[in-house]
This record gives sequence, structure tokens and C-alpha cells, in this order.
Amino acid sequence: MDAPRLFWYISNMNQIEAFNLFGEDADLPDVVHCETIEARSVVHDWEFKPHRHARLHQVLVLDRGGGQALIEEHTHALSAGSLVNMPQGVVHGFRFEPGTEGWVVTMASKLLGDTLRDGEGLRPILSRAEILKSNHDIKILVRRIFAEYPTRGFARAHILRNLSTLLAGMIAREIADLKGAETRPDHSLQRQFEALVERHFHDHLGVAEYAAKLAVTPTHLSRVMRKATGRPASAAIEERLIREARRNLAFSNLSIQEIAFHLGFSDPAYFSRVFARATGQSPRGFRQTLEAKG
Repeated sequence: MDAPRLFWYISNMNQIEAFNLFGEDADLPDVVHCETIEARSVVHDWEFKPHRHARLHQVLVLDRGGGQALIEEHTHALSAGSLVNMPQGVVHGFRFEPGTEGWVVTMASKLLGDTLRDGEGLRPILSRAEILKSNHDIKILVRRIFAEYPTRGFARAHILRNLSTLLAGMIAREIADLKGAETRPDHSLQRQFEALVERHFHDHLGVAEYAAKLAVTPTHLSRVMRKATGRPASAAIEERLIREARRNLAFSNLSIQEIAFHLGFSDPAYFSRVFARATGQSPRGFRQTLEAKG
């Protein structure tokens, strides 16, 4: 295992840490938060171990320098002009070349979510962690946000909210256009269901139980999810559970038995069968594959 991969893998030995801003537990105290890449990187020796943000959406734009970004189990190169869209909940880490410069705009996920209308399809696009090239208009907008951020003038919060949501819209368009992302209209029931799954995936609830909580029939719930995502509601439940399993296998040294119990399985052998059916690899094989990557 090479040094970068070793850093990613061993840096969270027991669990995946969840921060708001990296290294901080307090809620976001402002409408948005702005800081340069170098401001926090210098403090952390230009390395940010794998972590996730429970309630924040971040946008990073590199102006000079470069480095590496880890998104879930995959490492990506960063260079001047790279733009990183990082939604809440996604495990990620960074290694920047010393002297790298750029900007980080952090938005509360709720603030962003409240501005996205059902049916427009932005929410599913923005929920994807992506690395793409920034453009002139996005850089100008980021600089405008940074210019407004330290002021205390009248309507500051309103201006920052609108500039930030404009930034989100421009990024969603770039992802859809440049990445060839499939755009589907989202639905309020989809959002409510996915929020419930996020809270209860450890509990192994079935579609009928989620539907009851949402006061709809299982058939209607699956119909809405299939229209919005192309898959039934049951697939979303399993996908969320498997995603957490992959994260624990990649970024902790918990045993497979411990991961199984952590995810609500009473039988580790059954967990291994579920994981293998979903991924084509046993949990042990998945972990060994990651360790062998260089």
C-alpha cells in the first residue's frame, strides 16, 4: 500500500469522524462560512483525514497548486481550476500540495435544501460528490461571496443566501452538462423517504414500515421512487446500508463482526451474504482489494 492510500486508510482507526467544519463540532454560526483553502490547511499540515459533514454542503475551488481528494474509496487528482462539490454525509479527505491556494464556501444543507424546489431536479444532482473544472463565472461568483462575507451591511444575510444558491445552481448545471448526469424530477415524498432512511437504515425497516411512517401505501412509495430514481424503494434502503458498510470497511479497523453489529445485523455471516450479493465481493475481499490499491 502506498503512502497516500495508507494515510486514507488508517487515519480513522475506530470510526469515521463527523464534523461541521473540519475539526469543529459547533453548528455553522452564519448563513455561510468562507475561508481560503490555505487558512485551515496550514494548521493541519495540508492534510485532512477522511471525515464527513453531517449538516453541511461545501464547494472548493482551487486557484493555484493541487493535491489529491478522496471521495468514498476513490482518490482523485486536483489541479489549479478544480472545483469540488461535496454534499453532506459523503466521506472525503484532502492532501494539498503546500502553498495551494483557493476558496471554500460552506453552506448549511438545510438552507440549501429550503431553496431547492421539488420537480426541478437540482437536489439529486447536487447530492453527488463531483470534481470538475471551474469556469470564469463561477470564480467571479465565489469571489463575490468572499467579498460580501466579512461585511456587516444591511441585507448581508439575504445577499449571501442568494449568492450561495446561485452558486449551487451554476454547479448543478455544470455537473449536468459536463458529466452527462441524468436529470430526473425529484419529489417531496422522495426527499422525506430518503431522510427517514438516513435516520433508520440501521433498524432494517422494510418498505411497508417506511410507507406507514409517511402515511402512504408501499405501492405508491415505490412508484414515486422508481419514477424519481429508476429503482424501487427497496433498492434505496439496501443501497444506504451497503454504502455505510463500504465506508466502515474502508475507513476503520473494526472487524467484520463489529461492522455487522454496528449496522444492525445480529448474524455477521448474514451480513457477509448481503454485502456479497450487493457488491460481488465479500466484506473481507472488499477490504483486501482496497488495501492492495496503490
